[in-house]
Amino acid sequence: MSELRAPFPYFGGKARVTDVIWRAFGSTVPNLVDPFCGSLAVLLLRPDGPGKIETVNDASAMICNFWRAVHADPDAVARWCDHPVNETELHSRHKWLVRHLAEIKPQIEQDPDFFDAKVAGWWVWGQCCWIGGGWCQEAQTTGEAYSPGRRPQLAGEGGVHLIRKRPGVAAGVHVEANWDEHTRLPSIANDRGIFGVSAPPCQEWFRALAARLRRVRVCCGDWRRVLGPGTLGKGKNVGGRSPCAVLLDPPYPHDHRDPHLYGGQDSPDVWWAARDWALEHGDDPELRIALCGYSGDFGGHAGWTEYAWRGARGYAGKDNANREQERIWFNSSCNRIDVQQELFRRKA
Repeated sequence: MSELRAPFPYFGGKARVTDVIWRAFGSTVPNLVDPFCGSLAVLLLRPDGPGKIETVNDASAMICNFWRAVHADPDAVARWCDHPVNETELHSRHKWLVRHLAEIKPQIEQDPDFFDAKVAGWWVWGQCCWIGGGWCQEAQTTGEAYSPGRRPQLAGEGGVHLIRKRPGVAAGVHVEANWDEHTRLPSIANDRGIFGVSAPPCQEWFRALAARLRRVRVCCGDWRRVLGPGTLGKGKNVGGRSPCAVLLDPPYPHDHRDPHLYGGQDSPDVWWAARDWALEHGDDPELRIALCGYSGDFGGHAGWTEYAWRGARGYAGKDNANREQERIWFNSSCNRIDVQQELFRRKA
């Protein structure tokens, strides 16, 4: 496979702009920390292969379990996710996974070697079937599985599709605004399946991911946990970890998007806290920081370069005005990005 991608759709991924991020960081930077890793788009698309030290983290136990399981036992995950679209099983597995999450989450957070291949396989299967947000999320009031009776994505043919680069729907199909009353069908658009017509064998794909993740440290929990002095190369006996690239891509503030798209459980204050951390450490010459967000949220801070780019349409289609508001801010320690030249190149 010439280019590694996550085998599931993920809202907010930065695959479209990884080339810019790596030019700013420098592809040979020895230390990378990604506290909000999600689909690992930036790490997987690193142009010169693995770095010396790479640390990723996500608050989602399901995301962390998937990456750990693929790293440790890719064949087992491939076996568990090999399943056609089935609406009844989509909802029954959703409820089972939410119940099981309460059991495995403490283990995932406390034991860096723990993983569950069955949970990982079922999770990625459903992640590819499910339309929009809410997959494997608890309802915020009852603690039960968040399941508004959605139907799976049914446009096209196939099953769980692992080649898609973004969550997609057929032309003219959008997620209903009322999340509580509409039923969902599984997503089977454009040969959407684990072993779809155009998809490489799942086992081959997962083995390639396992090889790439061989030395990547996957943590689960609060984002600040992986931003300590030792991880950043600031403590004792941490030679060779500087400069350190820090990618801050937290969930955007709730007033900018539907909270269901990221599961509805992240705090609306996370982005602002990450912004404050970036400003506090922005003058450190040994830290190359990139902060992702929307236009107007960061403000004009001296020493930071603002880069504008266009996100994917996602489920909102032509109505997704926020895609024009995507921004990345780079601190002065990053390699210089010629914003005007980039703007000209994108319009050409």
